[in-house]
Formats: sequence, structure tokens, C-alpha cells
Amino acid sequence: MIERLAAFIRDVPDFPRPGILFKDITPLLADPGALALAVELMANPFRGRGIDLVVGAESRGFIFGTAVAQSLSAGFVPVRKPGKLPSRKTAITYALEYGSDTLEMHEDALRAPHRVLVVDDLLATGGTMKACCDLVRRLGAEVVGASVLIELESLRGRAVVAPTEVFSVIST
Repeated sequence: MIERLAAFIRDVPDFPRPGILFKDITPLLADPGALALAVELMANPFRGRGIDLVVGAESRGFIFGTAVAQSLSAGFVPVRKPGKLPSRKTAITYALEYGSDTLEMHEDALRAPHRVLVVDDLLATGGTMKACCDLVRRLGAEVVGASVLIELESLRGRAVVAPTEVFSVIST
């Protein structure tokens, strides 16, 4: 099954900058069977664990996050880039493998005792995932774990988000 999914992921060299090998998931998203399988594999390790909300970062985290949330009968909370959320928000700036960025979440999006799963398409250096986990904790909720479609093991993002439990469908 994993090999079937991996076949739908296209490597794009030097995007968005020279030296970056971009993992393009659009072929996987276009195939209904591959998309359904990816979502189920991302959700399955967290079934029965009391997930109240799924958090996903703009923009590919929205794609998988909402689908995983639906699969787990949970709600979804978007984490957005600055200036996109209309209400009071909290923000965090973090490092990417090719620069830095800022993410924001509504201050009233979650709280204790919410149990949260953080979902994204890719775990690379761990900056985005750690920022999302930090925002969740800042608002008083519990991070149960993180689920990603693809993990680039050589970039050691899992160590950056530790001790958060990370599940990845495809590891390269």
C-alpha cells in the first residue's frame, strides 16, 4: 500500500529554491483511491484516542487535516499565515529549511481539555510542526500526536517536535 501511495508523489528539484527537492502531492490528491487511502492511513493510529480537534497549517495541512478530522469525527482548526484570520489571534515565528515564517491561530480556537492531533502533508526540519504544537499548547490544549503523509528522515524533524508522538505514512 505504501509503495502505491509513494508512486503518486512527484519529486520537483530546485523548488521553491535551488537545492530544495519539493515533494509534489498533487498527483495523489487527483486520484480518489490514493487520497482516501492516505487519509485513512494518517487517521488510523489515532482512532479511539479521544481526538477532539485536528489542527492543520496552511495550506496543505488544510487538505489532509480536514479529511483526517472528518475520518476521526473531530473538528478542524486552521493555522494560517499572518493577516488571514479575522478574530483575535496568537502568533508564532519559526524557522523553515529555506527561511522563516509566521503562523497564527484564533485565540478561542481551542483550550483545555481539548485533545489535539496536528496534521500536515510533510515533516522536514520540523519547524512548521513544532510551531503548530507550540500554538496548541500555548492555548492550553493537549497535543496527542502528529500525523504526516511524508517524512524526510534525513532532516530530523521528528527530533525537533519531540516528545510529540509522530506518525508518518511514507518515510524517505
